[in-house]
Order: sequence, then C-alpha cells, then structure tokens
Amino acid sequence: MNRQEMKRGRVSRFTSRMQKKLLVLFLLVLLAFIGLSIRLILINRDKGTDYKKQVLSQQRYDSRTIPFKRGEILDANGTILAISDKVYNVILDTKVLMDDEENLEPTLNALRTAFGIDTSEVRDYISTHPNSAYYVLAKRLDYAKVEKFKELQNDEENGSHIKGIWFEDEYKREYPNGSLASDVIGFTRSDNAGQYGLEEYYNDVLCGTNGRQYGYLNNDSNLQRTTISARDGYNVHTTLDANIQSIVEKYLLDFNEEYKDNFRPGNGANNVGCIIMEVNTGNVLAMAGYPNFDLNDTRNLDRLIGMPELDEDLKRTGEYLTKELIDTMDDEAMYRHLNALWKNFCIVDTYEPGSVAKPFTVAAAIEAGAITGEEHYYCKGVMEVGDYPIRCHTRAGDGDLSVAQGIERSCNIVLMNIAFQLGKDAFVDYQHLFNFGLKTNIDLAGEARTVNSVYYKDNMRQTELATCSFGQGFNTTMIQVIAGFCSLINGGYYYEPHVVSKITTSDGATVENITPRLLKQTISQSTSEKILEYCNLVVTGEKGTGKTARPAGYMIGGKTGTAQTLPRGNGEYVVSFLGYAPADDPQIAIYVVVDRPNVQYQDDAKFATKIVRKILTEVLPYLNIFMTEELSDKERKELEELEMQITMRQEPEEGAEGEGGTEEGTAPEGTAEGGSEGTQGGEGGTVPEDAIDTEAWKDFPLDPESGYLKDPATGDLVDPETGTVVNGGSFITGAGSDTPPNGVGEPPAEPVVSGGQNPDPGVW
Repeated sequence: MNRQEMKRGRVSRFTSRMQKKLLVLFLLVLLAFIGLSIRLILINRDKGTDYKKQVLSQQRYDSRTIPFKRGEILDANGTILAISDKVYNVILDTKVLMDDEENLEPTLNALRTAFGIDTSEVRDYISTHPNSAYYVLAKRLDYAKVEKFKELQNDEENGSHIKGIWFEDEYKREYPNGSLASDVIGFTRSDNAGQYGLEEYYNDVLCGTNGRQYGYLNNDSNLQRTTISARDGYNVHTTLDANIQSIVEKYLLDFNEEYKDNFRPGNGANNVGCIIMEVNTGNVLAMAGYPNFDLNDTRNLDRLIGMPELDEDLKRTGEYLTKELIDTMDDEAMYRHLNALWKNFCIVDTYEPGSVAKPFTVAAAIEAGAITGEEHYYCKGVMEVGDYPIRCHTRAGDGDLSVAQGIERSCNIVLMNIAFQLGKDAFVDYQHLFNFGLKTNIDLAGEARTVNSVYYKDNMRQTELATCSFGQGFNTTMIQVIAGFCSLINGGYYYEPHVVSKITTSDGATVENITPRLLKQTISQSTSEKILEYCNLVVTGEKGTGKTARPAGYMIGGKTGTAQTLPRGNGEYVVSFLGYAPADDPQIAIYVVVDRPNVQYQDDAKFATKIVRKILTEVLPYLNIFMTEELSDKERKELEELEMQITMRQEPEEGAEGEGGTEEGTAPEGTAEGGSEGTQGGEGGTVPEDAIDTEAWKDFPLDPESGYLKDPATGDLVDPETGTVVNGGSFITGAGSDTPPNGVGEPPAEPVVSGGQNPDPGVW
C-alpha cells in the first residue's frame, strides 16, 4: 500500500470515529439545554413573579408610597384651624450619582446652593455607602427650595450632571392661628397620629389611606407602572366660632397679665377656663383655658413658666416654674409638665363647683315636690349638722330669706334646709339626672371620669347632704356643670355637648351631619322658669352676688361660685360665674372658672364675673343679640372707648364695674356651740327669739391696708358692700379642728377615691 492510500485510510477512520463522538456530545448538550429550558420554564411558572418583585424592590423608582393628606379642621364659618401642607424630603441615591464621577461636584454644589446642606457630610456618606439608594439629606422643605434646585438642574452648563437626587412627598400639619383653641384642637405627632383634643378624638376620620405606585416588568421586560391613588382624610367642621374663641382667649390672657406675680410668683391663677355654649343645642361656641400653648411649637418650654410645679405623683409642690427651674429638669419632669400644659382644663380637671351648684339643688327640690319655691328660712350665719357647725358666707347671718333670696345672696343655710327637705335619696337621683358623676361624652379626647367623685345613697350622711347642697364635697368638670345648667334654663332639655357639626370629604361632599342630640328631660318647664327667675336676681337683685357680671346694655342671669380647696382652711379657692344671656330668653350660656387667683384673699367671685362681663360685652353684639337695657352715660362712654380700641387693634381696657357685692366668703374657724340638725324653718318662716343684728358689720372700722371693713372682735375682713367675710376659713368648723368627716377633708394618696373626695390629687 502506498503512502497516499494509507493517508486516505487514516482520515476515513478518524472521521467515522469522530462523528460518533460528536453525535454523542451533541446529544448530551441538547439534553442539557432541554433540561435547562424545562427548569427555566418551571422556575418562571412557579417563582417568576417573586423574582421580578425582588428585582423591582432594588430599584427605588419602581415602588413608592403616595402619602395621604390629613383632613382639615375648620370653625363654624369655614375658617381653617388645622391644615396639612405638602412638603418634600431630599433623597440621595449614591449609586445613580456615582455612575459618573463628573456628577459629584455639580450635584454637591446644587445641594449647598439650594438647601444649605453641609456637603462635607454628604461626601463622607458617599464614600462609606457607595451602594446606597436611599438616604434622607433634608426633611420637610417647602416647594420654593425644591423649585430652586430644579432650576439648577435645568441649567444648560451643569444641569445635566446633577444626578442622584430625588424628592419624596410628605405632609406637614400646620395651625394657621397659632395657639387659638389649642386645648380643643390638639396636635399631631411626627407619625401623623393625633394627640389631645379633636386631632385625637377624630383621628380615624382625619386620617386617609396611603396610595402606592408599583413597578413591574411586562412580557417584553419593559418597566410598567400601576398607581393606586391615596385617599385623603375627611375634613372636620366644628361648632367653634374663631371670632368668639379669640375674644375669650384675649380676656383670659388679660386676666393673667393683670395678676401674674401679684401675690406670689407665677401665673394670674393656677388655671382659668371658659366655655360658651348654645343653650338649646349643646353646640360649643368657644372653649379655652390659660395657660395655653402654640400648636406649631408644642414643646416650647417658655409656656411652662408660671405654672405650678408637679412632683412625680402629679401633686403640686407649692412652687411655681421659673426658667431656671425648667433648665434643671430631666426629660421625665419636662414631659410631666408639658402634659399638664397640653391637657384641656375645661374637660379634664375636676374641682368642687361651689355655689354654682345651688340652682341644681333648688331645681331638684321643686321638681320632686319637696318645696314649692315660696318657702322662707332663717339664716343666723351658722347651722349645726350632727357635731359640725356649718357656716354661711355672711358671718352675722342674713335673717329671714325666701328661696329666691337664698339664691340671690347665695345663702348656705337656705340651701341646707332645702336639701334636708329633699332628702338624700332624691338628692342623689337628681345629681345623676343632671349628669354629675357621669361623662358628658363630648367629642374631645381626655374627658375626666367622675364616677367616684360624687356621693351615693349608701355613703351619704346628713353632713355630706348639707355640704353637697351648696357645691362642696363632690367634684365636677366644667363641661358637666354647663351642660347640666343649660337644661335648667331651657325648659329642662339636656343636650349632649359637642364640638363637631359636620364631616366632609376633601372635595366638599358631606359624609355626616352631626345634629344636636337631646338625651333627656331633667326638669319641667315650670321649674325651669322658676330657676330663671331666681338666677336673674343674682344679677339684678339689690344684694345679688353677680352684679359685676352684667355687660353694658344687657340683662343677664347666672350664679356665682366660691369653693374651698383641700385641705380646708388653706385660704385657697376656686371662684366662678355660670351665666346666660339674654335674661328673658337665654340663647347662650357662659361659664368662667378661676382656679386659685394670684391674690391674697381669693374667695371673691369678682375675679370670674369681671372676665364674664368683658367677654359678653363683645360676644353678644357679635351674635346679633340686641341690647335689652338703656345705656347709662358711663356705659356709653365705656363702649365708645372699647370700639375705638378694637378698631385700633389694641387690647380693651377694663370697663366700669357695676354695683354689687362679692361672692360668698367663709368665716374663720371656731363658732358658738348650739344649733339644731335638720330643717330650720319652713314655709312662712319664723324669726327665732335670739335673732341677731344682720347689719352690725356696717359699723366695723375700715382697714386701710386691705380696703375692707374689719371686725374688731375677730379680725375678720368684711366686704363693705355685702357684709361678706373675705378671709374666711372652712365652711365646716369645730372645736380646734377644720377637718370635716366622710370624704370632705384631705384627699387620699390614690388618684381614684370614694365619693366626695377629689379624684385627681394633682388638681388640688
């Protein structure tokens, strides 16, 4: 075989062998591809969506939250009280920025120019987090700054290199009127949840639902987006009138400015509160307390200056906060006092109401048939109840008084007699009917629970019945008192107090109308008419205790109140005036409470009546309630000056005060033995043989230091107009002891107590 043949044979044999190998290899590769394809198909079928989501989740622009806008809070006239404005967070995407190093300097310069951001810190972050896709550089910027940055991005020279910055939408809660109605509105936390007031109570209504923008890959692997829009929160329309609210707050501030640091360091009073309510609907037109706070700066510690200092158990230490003391506070103490500032005094704090409770006692007795209202009782200044002498505010006694005169002069002896004729069982029943001890369920967060603040049939004795008849020994809140009082003067109809009238969507569609809710009838029309007659005398009567509450040109009615605080005999009082206007057809009720005014002698209701007078002088004309009385020359001049001051946007000066006396004071400790338990007189009344001279105080010498008359025998100071003792001790006195029995004395250590004792030791 020659060489050529041998070569052909080798080639032929190689080709045949290789073909077989190649065929096997091809089949193996084909099987591998088939297996891989099957596997990919199975993966795509079973987990393809999950893997796509994982890919998309790593790209910030493929899935983002669209925030909702919290609903607005408006007053009855549409004035915005709370609104949410769109703001922007500046977000850095390091990966996008560093795709090209030429982007770094232009981007940093733009951040510094538009937002004033420290670029050295940004450089440090970029160097340590090269793969970061989300880092917040600045929060809650307004659109003007964002717009400036976008202008830099559009710059022809460097704008194309400004990369890796995007903006995240957010909403910031704003309160256009600052501190106006701060106690009622409340505020929101950084997480958009409401705290206190309407913001908390209607949080679910004001909150909407976040939207979402999703990114996904279609069949061609192109990014597609689906957007679910956010649903904005609903708007809350209140019954508040911002104009009336501002008038109220102006005069509460005036009171504080007049009396702060007066007798002791601190505010003009521990607390001052005012509620104005429509008598026939329960609508709250204004509700305010002092001190208040700025809703846009809720943690401003300067607002704490002048408030009582609280210990760890929320009890007052006797000191008042100064800037120096605040600077030494730890976080726990600071928040303890901020919470005290943020709470709504009108619905949270409890106190003994004092003589504003007297119309309730009389109404209950008339309605139950225990009295007719024509009875007379004799007041000699003190009554023995059990082993305890209980005093009237007039040390010398008022002599023979009718029921009407008992309300006019605020005589404790008359009221105790009426309560004894009513009896404890009926007294307790009517207290609950007037809603004392129960929540009013006003639509505000934080209303105090007072179920343990009143007596019940099984723990009320004769002494408790006596003291409760004139408003001592049980606790209430301001909202309880004014809501019940409206039923006394409107024919007996008890309306649930409320602050919101309507809920609407962001585009104005009505979701819910909240109409006045009539809950019950407390007394009859005839009894209501008698209560109006008696309360009118408090302002119009010759010896009425509320004369100084009458605004120029209007006749009003009401009742003054002076309540001792615990422990008895400490010289500290809560004074108040509970009134209505006009006198013949009440449309609005007003209640002002001054908790321990900053004066030496606190038991004078004029501190409350003067505030009422100033407020009503502006509010009644604003509500188009026409004058009912002829103006005196003095009143006309006063109103002209007030109108000029309002026009010039200055604070009005204190107007001329009407004639009249102070509210009830109390006599100091110690009293003559004697007296009888139970009723002292009845219909027709009989003057006892040992009747005393009720006008003897008129001959007392004038004390030049205080301006009051001074009893030469006891040293008591007496109001020269009414004979009321103004530096009195406890209503209940005994030989060497001023601590009354059964829960009317010192409060216990626990916050929740049995009947008659204050349930909040932080209040007294």
